[in-house]
Amino acid sequence: MTLTVPPAPQGGTRTGRHLVDAGLWPDVARLPHASPLRTALARRIVQRAFGRLPLRVRIADAGTRIPRQPDATEDGAPTLTLRDPEAFHRRIGADGLIGFGESYMAGEWDSDDLAGLLTVLARHVDDLVPQTLRRLRGLWVRRRPLSDLNTVDGARRNVHRHYDLSNDLFATFLDPTLTYSSAVFTSLPACAEDLPGAQHRKIDRLLDLAGTGPGTSLLEIGTGWGELAVRAARRGARVRTITLSREQRDLALSRIAEAGVSDRVTVELCDYRRVEGSYDAVVSVEMIEAVGAAYWPAYFSALHRLLAPGGRAVLQAITMPHDRMLHTARTHTWISKYVFPGGLIPSREAIARQSAAAGLSVVHDTGYGDHYAETLRLWRERFLHESASVTALGFDRPFLRMWELYLAYSEAGFRSRYLDVRQLVLTGRDAVHDANGPGT
Repeated sequence: MTLTVPPAPQGGTRTGRHLVDAGLWPDVARLPHASPLRTALARRIVQRAFGRLPLRVRIADAGTRIPRQPDATEDGAPTLTLRDPEAFHRRIGADGLIGFGESYMAGEWDSDDLAGLLTVLARHVDDLVPQTLRRLRGLWVRRRPLSDLNTVDGARRNVHRHYDLSNDLFATFLDPTLTYSSAVFTSLPACAEDLPGAQHRKIDRLLDLAGTGPGTSLLEIGTGWGELAVRAARRGARVRTITLSREQRDLALSRIAEAGVSDRVTVELCDYRRVEGSYDAVVSVEMIEAVGAAYWPAYFSALHRLLAPGGRAVLQAITMPHDRMLHTARTHTWISKYVFPGGLIPSREAIARQSAAAGLSVVHDTGYGDHYAETLRLWRERFLHESASVTALGFDRPFLRMWELYLAYSEAGFRSRYLDVRQLVLTGRDAVHDANGPGT
C-alpha cells in the first residue's frame, strides 16, 4: 500500500508539488536548477539501468514502459509509475539519490510495491551507473554539511530533529513496548501480534549477554522510551540510562514509574561523553549509528572507561559492508538530509578497529538482518494504516511520504543484504569471559 496521489487534472499529470509548503520543504516544493545536458544524461542512465532490472516502469496516463531486456521476467515485478518524468529526471540530474527521494516526497513517482522496488534497486546498486560514468560521480554527490557533525551541541540538535518529532508519532507505528530497534522473532515471516514478544526477546538476549541480574550496575546509552531499563530493573539491576531527547526522557520516566521500578532506574539528559562512573555492564542499542565516524573513537573510549574490571559492553548495531561505508561517509544522502542528520552506519570492520584502538575486544557477534526487514515491514504497514492519525498530529503529506520512503528504504536495505544488524559483546583485552549467549 502506498499513499495515494490525487487524480490528474484534464490534460496532464498532477504530482501535488504545488501543494507542498515551501517553508517546510523548500527543496521538495521547487525543482532544482539542472542543465538540459545533465537532465538528459540522468534520463539516459535511469532508462538504461531500469531497462536491465526486474521491474516495470510506466508513465502515468500514458501506459508507456521503458524497454526491458527480453530475459527479465515480469512475474511479480514491482512497478515504478512516473507521474512527472521531466521533474523526476531533472531532480536526479541535479542531486542524484537525494533528488530521487525528494521526487517521491513531491509525488512525482509512485510504486505499487515500494519496498519491493527499492529492494531491486538495492540489490543492483553497483550496476545502476555504468563503470565509465562512475568517475563523474562527484558531479552528483554532495559532501555532508559541517553543521551535522555530532559535537556535543550538534548531537543534541540532530537527536531533536528525529526523536523529538512527537512521542505520539512513534506510538502510531511502534508496538506497545515502544521499542524502536530490530526485534528477534521465533520464525519468519512475522505478524503484528508477534512484535511485542519479539522485542522482549531481543532485549532479553542483550541483557543475557550483559550478564544482567540482581545487583548488576548497568548503564544504558540511549534510553529510547525505557523498555530495556524496565526489564533490566525487573531482573534486580540498578540502571542508569541516558538520552539527549527530552521527549523520550519524559515519557520514559512516566513508563518506568508505571512499571513500579523508579527506585532502581534513573533517566538523565546527558551526552555519553560526559558520563562518569564504573558499571558492570554498558548496553547501547542502535545508538552507534547516530554517533558519526568522527566521534567513534570517543564513543568506544567511553565504553572502555565506563566498564568496571571484567565488565561487558553489549551493542546492537546496524552494519553495512566496509567499502560502502567509506563511500557513504563522504556523501550527503537523502537519509542524512531528511531522517538521520549526522549519522553513519558502521561496518563490522570499523567496529572491530575502533574498539581495538580503545582497548576493547569483540568476543561475540551475531546477526539478525532478516528479522529487521520484518520489523520494518510491520512498522511500515502500521504507519500506513494509521496515516489519518499521523495527519491529525499535524504532519503533512510530504512528511507522510518521507516517512513511508524511509521505512521502505530501510526494509529494502536488509532484504537485499546491503544492511545487517548485529548483537555484539565487547570486553577489555585482559578480561576472560564465557561470552557465548543466545544465538551463537
